[in-house]
Amino acid sequence: MTTPTTATEPTRTPGKAAIAAWFGSALEYYDFAIYGTAAALVFPDIFFPEGNHTAATVAAFATFGVAYVARPIGSFVLGHIGDRLGRKKVMIGTILLMGVSTFLVGCLPTYGAVGILAPVLLVALRILQGLSAAGEQAGANSMSFEHSPDDRRGFFTSFTLSGTQGGQILAPAVFLPLAAVLSDAQLQSWGWRIPFWISAVVVVAGLVIRRRLEETPEFQAESEADTTPRAPLACLFRDHWHAVVRVFFAAFIATVNTMFAVFALNFATSDDYDIGISKDTMLWLAIVANLVAIAVIPFWARLSDRIGRKPVFVTGLLGSAVLVVAFLGAIAHGQVALMFVLGVALAGVVYSMPNAVWPATYAEYFPTSVRLSGMAIGTQFGFALAGFTPTIAGALMGGDADNWYKVALFAAGACVVSAIAVLTGPSGTHKIPTREIGVRPAPAARHTPSVPVHA
Repeated sequence: MTTPTTATEPTRTPGKAAIAAWFGSALEYYDFAIYGTAAALVFPDIFFPEGNHTAATVAAFATFGVAYVARPIGSFVLGHIGDRLGRKKVMIGTILLMGVSTFLVGCLPTYGAVGILAPVLLVALRILQGLSAAGEQAGANSMSFEHSPDDRRGFFTSFTLSGTQGGQILAPAVFLPLAAVLSDAQLQSWGWRIPFWISAVVVVAGLVIRRRLEETPEFQAESEADTTPRAPLACLFRDHWHAVVRVFFAAFIATVNTMFAVFALNFATSDDYDIGISKDTMLWLAIVANLVAIAVIPFWARLSDRIGRKPVFVTGLLGSAVLVVAFLGAIAHGQVALMFVLGVALAGVVYSMPNAVWPATYAEYFPTSVRLSGMAIGTQFGFALAGFTPTIAGALMGGDADNWYKVALFAAGACVVSAIAVLTGPSGTHKIPTREIGVRPAPAARHTPSVPVHA
């Protein structure tokens, strides 16, 4: 039986929580997108020595991946804080750390100015970004999930992922006018810094919203009852290790996003592969695909509230496995129109299915006491593969465009692994009241007392 609402129980504010989650994710993935874009287009020339452009590109992609090495470390620290001290503390801390480190990337000296110190400082700031990102989505997901009505958790948690698409729209939208107005020399001299400095605007807006957000009713109930675990990680790995492993493998789907946002941009435009697709075309593809994603993510999320997470998640995974092969094949053969259509279908529509529902799916694998740490640790170890996807892809390519199929099979394989993880997971979790997740299995049908909801 669910616990009825009392006069002293906090009111749920799903709208505020969703907006707070949106801003943090937008900042995180604005950073993701501008760093990935800069790593593909600018960083090989300004942060590494001249002489071997292919090696410099691989090195630039490796700095992109460094943040994903830091993320698993940060997931333990921020997971403990979030489950022990509260979701709000994590959300404020992560947006501040991400904002400061992103802004400072735009202030770095180049290799020509300070030599090897330039990439060293770049790596240091990427590590800080990774530590921040480790708790950002897990904190935002936990906050929005626990503020949501039981029957709309998929919809409200999907705002976290809508924010990721918003950030990935803003990044090319900033780069496009810069690339159009500035010469290559100006872009590499100082123009590349502007997108990193603009992140300060998102930080201020997100911080104001998050400071006004109340802690979740679920966490407050545990805190007031003094049932919050003193060692959440010990409880997590003792009682819920299988869910952490499942999330780890399911999170391999993020490989597709990195493949689309970073590797494909370099593959299509780099002189190393001589395909000749323009930078503007690829940046416009990112904008259009992410606009479509923002439109369809709420639909997929609401559908999962009705029919369950698994059907939506797995359909998107298998569709992504097929389309990622077709998309990279179209790039390799210089079929610009076909590439554009397939890219929008992949990143905008099909990949949006798992992207829309993984926040609620993973949250429903864990009870409140270990939810943030379980999601943080599981996703960040899984995302580590995605972070090094451009580096792995570059190595598989070996500077030869004819090797595109190796990269395509690698990405498709990651989708299949993710599908197996989700398929073998629990079903019907969308039917369980939030406060009873981890306590009992999903019922066939159940009416639960409503909780006051305010946007």
